[in-house]
Amino acid sequence: MTGTTPLFPAPALFPLPEGVLVGPVLCGGRSVDRYEAEFWTPRQRQAHSLHELSYRACFKPQLPRFFIERLTAPGELVYDPFSGRGTTALEAALLDRRVAANDTNPLSAMLAAPRLLPPQDLDAVVDRLAVYPFDPAARADRDLSMFYHPATEAGLVSLQQALLERRWAGIEDALDRWIRMVATNRLTGHSKNFFSVYTLPPNQAASPESQRRINDRLAQVPAPKDVNAIVAHKTGQLLRDLTEDDRVRLARRAGDALFLTGDARSTPGVASGSVRLTVTSPPFLDQVAYAKDNWLRCWFNGLDESEVGAGITMSRTVSAWSAVMADVFCELARVTAPGGHVAFEVGEVRRSTIPLDEYVVPLGEEAGLTCRAIFINSSHFTKTSHIWGVSNHRGGTNTNRIVLFQKE
Repeated sequence: MTGTTPLFPAPALFPLPEGVLVGPVLCGGRSVDRYEAEFWTPRQRQAHSLHELSYRACFKPQLPRFFIERLTAPGELVYDPFSGRGTTALEAALLDRRVAANDTNPLSAMLAAPRLLPPQDLDAVVDRLAVYPFDPAARADRDLSMFYHPATEAGLVSLQQALLERRWAGIEDALDRWIRMVATNRLTGHSKNFFSVYTLPPNQAASPESQRRINDRLAQVPAPKDVNAIVAHKTGQLLRDLTEDDRVRLARRAGDALFLTGDARSTPGVASGSVRLTVTSPPFLDQVAYAKDNWLRCWFNGLDESEVGAGITMSRTVSAWSAVMADVFCELARVTAPGGHVAFEVGEVRRSTIPLDEYVVPLGEEAGLTCRAIFINSSHFTKTSHIWGVSNHRGGTNTNRIVLFQKE
């Protein structure tokens, strides 16, 4: 294989560097070519700054970009049925592709959609924050003293109520949605630029009991934080890379973007044969407790915590997980255009004892798709890996396994 040899002889897709073909693997009774290399950078913050929101089990923006650039053209529809923080949708919009996204977690659309309509400048956010009512005596409807100083809690609850009231009154606008998205991302974390005292990484919230233990162990008490200043600071970080050309593309795609909240097995809002490329990553068995991790985000946004976890696939066994994914693939086969592709990312779970890619191949093919190859993107440690003490090839944290299908 040379640097100019197409990846697939019929139909040809795109060239890959020499030496990345590591041989076939037997999946569901047939041989599939497998390619392994560092196809995109593992380094932190190498993508657009608008992506810098934390969410459990999200992949790097370079992953969808790799496939979007090679398998789609501007204006074609890119879809993610397990959208999470909206990485695929945002990256597609930045590349001037139409976007569709779905997730059973209602927080997903709240985190994704506002970034397609970013504020014109930081002053607009600061001015809006200044007009929201502030009540210095405001308190949450539950004990949050293990996370927040009373002054911080007053600012946070005042902001929460202002945003909820504007939503309920039907006057919420793009600026309100942006501020809500940023504040949701700043609720807890492990630096001074979060509302909380030092706690777990911002993609999950400790329980009140766990946070008390953290506070005792570190001999810490919550210090007062300026809620509005933190929202403004994070806004500046998110807007850092934004250009006028980016704004034009994002605005164009915001106009026809589709953000759904529901089961990936049934998405009637996505038209049959309309999707040129799907790039997605489903829940990996029972590895992430989405509802438990998002309880504080649900509280802030006036959501029932049970809504987040009820529809998320948390299968303990591969057979149960595969039964759900079989239905997902049938739906993906329906919405994919002839000649279109599905890039389905899974990980090596339970210390690499369950290579889900090898289970995915027959699921897609039974739904009517053709498996073209398996890509393994292997990378070195990242900041997230060090936090959790996970070896990237033992735990799968930084080893992306993508099964690429095509609808003929």
